[in-house]
This record gives sequence, structure tokens and C-alpha cells, in this order.
Amino acid sequence: MSQAMLDLLWRSFWETIIMTGFSGLISLVAGLPLALILILTDRGGLAENLWINRSLGAVINGFRSVPFIILLVALIPVTRFIVGTSLGTWASIVPLSIAATPYYARIAEVSLREVDRGLIEAARSMGATRWTIVREVLVPEALPSLVAGFTVTLVTLVGASAMAGAIGAGGLGDLAIRYGYQRFQTEIMLAVVAILIVLVSGVQWIGDRLVERLDHRIVKR
Repeated sequence: MSQAMLDLLWRSFWETIIMTGFSGLISLVAGLPLALILILTDRGGLAENLWINRSLGAVINGFRSVPFIILLVALIPVTRFIVGTSLGTWASIVPLSIAATPYYARIAEVSLREVDRGLIEAARSMGATRWTIVREVLVPEALPSLVAGFTVTLVTLVGASAMAGAIGAGGLGDLAIRYGYQRFQTEIMLAVVAILIVLVSGVQWIGDRLVERLDHRIVKR
């Protein structure tokens, strides 16, 4: 493989890192509050409001129901309005974030729902406010599961960023399509696949180690 191809692989790798990293961060910042709203407004929640709960749940389910490749194309006008273009690495962050946010919101909702209700009731009996319960009980107790869910979201985003290459988003997916598929350069395709496997494995390994450190139920040896 020529030096030019190696440089192209390196640049595409970092484009994928940028797409995955920024869209993952946005999905975390936006998805966790959505999950908290779903939990708090659910039946028997600390701020029960079924109208808000059902409406927000319907919106989240609506976005999750659309296949990413269709969402990618449908959001081109939105992406062009926000970024100024629908092509390139930074433009792809918009649809990736919009797709990942409801995905992580549902994962985080499940994690928060698993928190022992006894702990919440104990905090309420001691006069803790809703915000105190969220900050001191809900999020800390669900943190290992939240991190595990965020790791799954990042892994999904790596695959989605490769798919975004189909419409010129850049990154490893774009490289695989333009050179590996359209120009029949098998070595490029194999190199991209190998890099993606290493990248996903690395993300999963880091996530697993963080969960082990945060989960007080895991006995440290």
C-alpha cells in the first residue's frame, strides 16, 4: 500500500473519531435529560405527568423507528441549514446526533428504571427534593449501567458513521466506498474493516473497564 493511501487511511480514521466523538457527546448531553424526564413523569414518578411522558415517548419512538440511512437523507435540509452544507465530516454530526440521542435516551431510561425504588423512597422520607434525589440517588446508582449504555451507543455510532460515508460524509466508510468498492481496491476495504474492528474493540474495552471501576457490586480482586 502506498504512502498516499496510508495518509488517506489515517485522515479517514480521525474523521471517524471526530464524527463518533462529537455526536456521542451530544447524544449523552441531550439523551440523559430526556431519559430523566421520562422516568420522572412516568406513572408513580417524582413529577408524574402522563401527558408529557406519552408525548415525549412518542417523539423518541418516532425517530428511533426511522432507519438511519433514510434519516440521513431526510435531514439533509436541516443539516444544510445548521452547518451550511450537507457534505463532509462536520455535516454528518447533525444526523448522527439526532439518530443517537433518542437511542441513548431509551437505554438510559432502562438504566434509571433499574434503580432500587427503596432508595428513592428512603430519600423522599428524609425530605430530599426531586433534584437532590436525581443528583444523589438516581444518577449515581445507575451510573455503571449508564456508562455501559453509552458504550453501546458509541459502538453503534461507529457503524453509523461508516454508513454516512455513502452520502459523502467522509471517514472510513467514505474511503471504503470510494476506493474499496467503486475502484475495486480490496486492500483498502480490508484495511478499513480491520481498523473498524480495532476501533470498536477499543471503545468496548474502555467502556467495560469504566463500568468495572464504577460498579460497587463487582468485587475487586
